[in-house]
Amino acid sequence: MIGPMDQKTDVFEARRREFAAFLRSRRERLAPSDVGLPEGIRRRTPGLRREELAMLAGVGTTWYTWLEQARNVRPSPQVLNALADALRLDDAERRHLFTLNNRQAVQAMSTTPEHVDEPLQRVLANLTHQPAYVLGRRWDVLAWNRATDVLFGGYDTLERDERNIMHRLFVDPAHRRLLVDWESVARVSLAMFRADSARYAGDPDFERLIALLMQASDEFRSWWQRHEVISPLSGIKRIDHPVMGRMSFEHTGLALTNRPEMKLIVYTPLDDDDTNSKLAKLLDLDPA
Repeated sequence: MIGPMDQKTDVFEARRREFAAFLRSRRERLAPSDVGLPEGIRRRTPGLRREELAMLAGVGTTWYTWLEQARNVRPSPQVLNALADALRLDDAERRHLFTLNNRQAVQAMSTTPEHVDEPLQRVLANLTHQPAYVLGRRWDVLAWNRATDVLFGGYDTLERDERNIMHRLFVDPAHRRLLVDWESVARVSLAMFRADSARYAGDPDFERLIALLMQASDEFRSWWQRHEVISPLSGIKRIDHPVMGRMSFEHTGLALTNRPEMKLIVYTPLDDDDTNSKLAKLLDLDPA
């Protein structure tokens, strides 16, 4: 049996491995010219050398190498900021660096099923002309309204992994055909999911999902290894519906203050492509 201390150790080890891989991926994307260094002789591997990055951050090469080897060393906040500056990280990447180094509190990993309370269920039900759903900590769709069902297909016929947003994006061919801009949506969603999942590094349920997606999707496997992270974004999502054709929605993610591990995602139909009218027709075609 795995005790609390063993689980905590596994979490910290998983974070160190992710931290090391993230450092390495960001170092390898930088060219010497990006940081004012000469190109010098031909390089056998992409990006900066470890000694160059260590020099820019003002740390020892051996010590920095230990970080990329996931050894049990813990940089101070000042050193993390120096590394972030040297690696030219944006705000989302800098936060990711701190999270992976456990400079934020390790979030408890609940083993109990997630539950959507009745007040939130009523919010969903009353969004009659706006597709909306609630995402859990692993991006599983926990609850949804009728407009979501008529737009994206019946969630109640799917098993838990199949109701996961990343699974639908990368594994479900029917859902993929719905998205006009599938590749850009999938890349952005993966980067947001990676940033979210950093808080749960080592969680067996996350690890199982990621392993499943790595096996099932060439794109997920390739893009996951790039370690890209971004902050949550709103934006436009264009749908190519098999009955109504092209539809356009603005999607927004709303944090729930009383359930910080959950998000409410709302799709607002736009005037473009006569989306309001088409959504109303879809709802009429599929009466509750």
